Parts: sequence; structure tokens; C-alpha cells
Amino acid sequence: MIPVYIFGFVLMGLLSGYLTFKIMSFSKTVDVPDLKGKTLVEANDLLKRNGLYLKVEGEEYDPVVASGRIVRQEIPAGNKVKEQRGVSVFLSRGPKVLSVPGLVGQSLHDAESVIAKSGLKVEKVIHVHSRTAEKDTVISQRPNPEEAMKDSFSLVVSMGPYDIIYYCPDFSGRSRDDAADLAEKLGLKIEFAGEGERVRSQKPKPNAQIKSGETIRLKLEGEPLIHG
Repeated sequence: MIPVYIFGFVLMGLLSGYLTFKIMSFSKTVDVPDLKGKTLVEANDLLKRNGLYLKVEGEEYDPVVASGRIVRQEIPAGNKVKEQRGVSVFLSRGPKVLSVPGLVGQSLHDAESVIAKSGLKVEKVIHVHSRTAEKDTVISQRPNPEEAMKDSFSLVVSMGPYDIIYYCPDFSGRSRDDAADLAEKLGLKIEFAGEGERVRSQKPKPNAQIKSGETIRLKLEGEPLIHG
């Protein structure tokens, strides 16, 4: 009978050790702390104390929680979870803009930056020629500042004036003032060289094709001729 008792004792010892091992191998259960309104540093410290770790999943708009702080957590506060588990959170982007920003007169780059920071998006950009607005400047927007707020914008952006093709006039023999006046009427720029009062030569040459806004270089009397 003694061997049977010994066998039973050994068996009980093995069973007890197995159960102890299984119990010890299970992770400890901990409470999930309330992370709403906390900074990432604060939330990370709270989770580490409970043997958990932080996972940032994204951002959301919120009218109350300040930008950069936690607005929502996937596992509600007070729930029990096992240690070494990640707790996913979403950060606040702050409140959505409640008024339409005025963009007319800004460059397209600056307007797009303002729109992005407002949590909105550019739906459409329409490019048109304009004689008064510089290239890449916003000349119209929808919605306007006085209109109801929308999630997206349509912008009308200047491409600058049309390129008008001219045949370069002959400036030779014209007075300095007469040449400047003619160039202004044609939308051309003038660069003078020399001290005289009359044009001796020019570049580009007469009848060469030029565009509006192009620069005409004029040599006045007393200066060498321009070649080419």
C-alpha cells in the first residue's frame, strides 16, 4: 500500500505545480484609466503604471477638448484588461472653423495652407486670365466669408494677363519719351542705355515677334550699336 500512497502524493504534487504554473502564467488583470483630456505624456505615464501601453490611432475634431489632447479611447475607462495590452486613442484637432476665411488677394499656396489648417479642403481650383491680378493670386472664392460654412472650397485663381503677340515696332530715331510712351501702350518694358535723347538701335530688332510684358533694350545716341 505504501507505494500507492507515494504515487498519489507525487501525483498531487505534480498537479499542484501544474496549476500553480498555469495561474502564474496568466497576465494580471488591470483597470483601464480615464485618458480623455490628457496629453500623450500624461496618458503614457498612466498606462505604464498599469502595465499597459499607448497606441495613437488618429485625430478628430472636438469643440471642447484642446488640440493635441486625447479626445477618445477605444477601451472605455474602468474596463478590466490584461497587462501588456495596447490602448488605442484619438487626439483632438480642436473645434472646426465656424467662419469662412477670406482668401481673395492671397497667393494660392497661402490660401491652401489656411484652408488645410481650418480642417477644410480645396474642392476645385479654376485658373483664369486676369489683367489686374498677379499670377497665382486668388481672385474669387466659394463660399464667401459672408456665406454659410461648408467643408470644401472652390477657388478662382489668376493666370496673369493673356500673352499678346506683337511685331516689335521700330524705335529707331524716336525720342526717349516717345519710345517710353509707345512701349507703355503696348504693355512692354523698356531698358535704356546711354545718355542721348534719341534711340540709335534696339534689341529685339524691328518686326521681330514679341509678347506683352517683354523687355525692349534701347541704345540712345552716342552708344555703340547693338548686334544680334
